[in-house]
Amino acid sequence: MITREANITDEARDLYDGVWEAHVNDAQGSSSAELHGSRIIGAIKASSIEFVVTVPDITTSEGLLSPISRDPDLRNIRVCKEDEGVGICAGLSYCNRRSLLLMQHTGLLDSINAIRAVAVEYCLPICMMVGLLEKEPERKPQDSARFGVRIVEPILDVMGITHYLIESDADAPRIGPAVDDAYAHSRPVLFLLGRRPLAS
Repeated sequence: MITREANITDEARDLYDGVWEAHVNDAQGSSSAELHGSRIIGAIKASSIEFVVTVPDITTSEGLLSPISRDPDLRNIRVCKEDEGVGICAGLSYCNRRSLLLMQHTGLLDSINAIRAVAVEYCLPICMMVGLLEKEPERKPQDSARFGVRIVEPILDVMGITHYLIESDADAPRIGPAVDDAYAHSRPVLFLLGRRPLAS
């Protein structure tokens, strides 16, 4: 049984209540929108991406990472660190091969310098898909109770990186045109996964 802590300050209670509500909603599956990994994978393949460079993470593992690793049309390159993935995607772009770097937001924050130097300053079409670990469903990233989630979009804005929130199946069709645009204009693009993709 899930219980709540009783002795906390009013300010802490407000923060806690937001996290608590999201936790209960996740546990009960009460979210109105759904995001299926199969829809994302379909959009990735439709955008002519051949290589998916991955760092294992809990947000995308079941609904996205695992199916990608078994898909014969996609080549999964497993790496240990996100900045390593940035370099691999950069090299593939010089060979006119399309790739996608899949990670979670903690890894994005850890690899900001590599993204700044390689993707932004060298103007390379590094396509990234980032799981927002513990983001509350139906809540905008900037409204999240999680500090790490809240700061992602402002950092991307300052860096001038185009980004899209993929929150439901209805958002998946945005992936293909955004990837095409990144390669057409040689610039990075980033997709934020606003909820855990479902295996389907």
